[in-house]
Amino acid sequence: MRYFLTARHPQVTSILLVESGSRGLLEGQITGLRNSWGDQMPIDLVTCYSTLPKGFEAHNTRVYRVGDYRGRAARARLYKELAANRYSLMGVICSGEVVMAKWKWSLALRIPAKIFIINENGDYFWLDRAHFSQIRRFVLFRSGLAGSGAVRTLVRLITFPFALLYLLLYAASAHTMRALRKG
Repeated sequence: MRYFLTARHPQVTSILLVESGSRGLLEGQITGLRNSWGDQMPIDLVTCYSTLPKGFEAHNTRVYRVGDYRGRAARARLYKELAANRYSLMGVICSGEVVMAKWKWSLALRIPAKIFIINENGDYFWLDRAHFSQIRRFVLFRSGLAGSGAVRTLVRLITFPFALLYLLLYAASAHTMRALRKG
């Protein structure tokens, strides 16, 4: 994860997209990326789907399907190959879906590229220190700690240990009473 501490952008030579959410979000971004950096810009894809999104059919691109990389050694080989490709930018979909959740964050940590986050609206923002306030709002919203859901989430967080303790005590007393009745 390079360029986190700076707002500087690298010279764009290639882009890696991680399809970790709804396909429609990625298809909308491909058009924008092609308009911004030209049709000849190499855009590679990491996906869990068997088919390609619209916009990838006509272009020469490398597709990495995570289903082909099962096991620790295979994943290490994928990380090494992706890092060797020296991507300038990496786009990650963070739309509140759990599609490839572990993959996207492990790729974000291992691939030395400037990362941009694509949200559920098809908008994106850079993952760097200059956009920390956006990142903070995004994380608070995702965790339910923003807006009207904040109070409900905090109440659940505070009451959880007490509810768990009550259930454990109830189960212990029920099993103890049953054991005393039997013998």
